[in-house]
Amino acid sequence: MSAETHYLAIFTSDKTGPKWRAWRSMSEAQQAETARIGVAAVAAWEEAHRASIVFQGGPLGPTKRIGDDGAVTDMVNLLTVFMVVRADSHEAATRLFEDHPHMSIFVCDGVEVMPVLGD
Repeated sequence: MSAETHYLAIFTSDKTGPKWRAWRSMSEAQQAETARIGVAAVAAWEEAHRASIVFQGGPLGPTKRIGDDGAVTDMVNLLTVFMVVRADSHEAATRLFEDHPHMSIFVCDGVEVMPVLGD
């Protein structure tokens, strides 16, 4: 895409994976200190990328799913945090998240980035 476009970014995290196991093995004091450092790093990242952020988004909570049969179930997925950014290309939008603190300090293991289609 050549024109600046909006992209949905979904941070992912395997709640049963090694990053979460490491987090859970920390003491409360270690978690609090890591969170303090991480929150400051996320704020710095957001300030540095302020011009590209369209919608701040935020953390995602517990998930419920309704199937085509109407049954509602609780489920666990990889979706953790979301935001909307603007960029000149899909690649550029994806590269915004290189070394993001959610992956380098917190427990996310990736960011899935997709164009928001339509007007």
